[in-house]
Amino acid sequence: MKTFSPTPKDINREWYVVDAENKILGRLAAQLAHRLRGKHKPEFAPHMDNGDFIVVVNCEKVAVSGKKLAQKKYYRHTGYPGGIKETSLEKLLVRKPEEALRHAVRGMLPKNRLSRALMKKLKIYAGKDHPHTAQKPQPLVLPY
Repeated sequence: MKTFSPTPKDINREWYVVDAENKILGRLAAQLAHRLRGKHKPEFAPHMDNGDFIVVVNCEKVAVSGKKLAQKKYYRHTGYPGGIKETSLEKLLVRKPEEALRHAVRGMLPKNRLSRALMKKLKIYAGKDHPHTAQKPQPLVLPY
């Protein structure tokens, strides 16, 4: 018996909407990365992008455990000498709530060209409204 290797015509992508209200940030990111990668499908291939499109709403109401709001730091560099910038999770959720979830999901995907294609299928919005109603996304209930 030959090993099945999916081709682009074998890929069937669905649209799902996830409500992030009161979900734990890391657990939500792990489940989204799993779905974006397509690991839940029987025709999964590690070298191909065969995951689904996911729309996340209410990401400003995501929860974290412990003292992470004050203690978790995000770093970026401006490119100039001494230009390292530090932001806490609390400030990031106020200023750009989408970026906290985007950063968490990106860290759980492979570090290659495939992850950049996978991240394009993740649509994150701070409020409850999104512009993807024409795609008819189905609600996705995550186990935890």
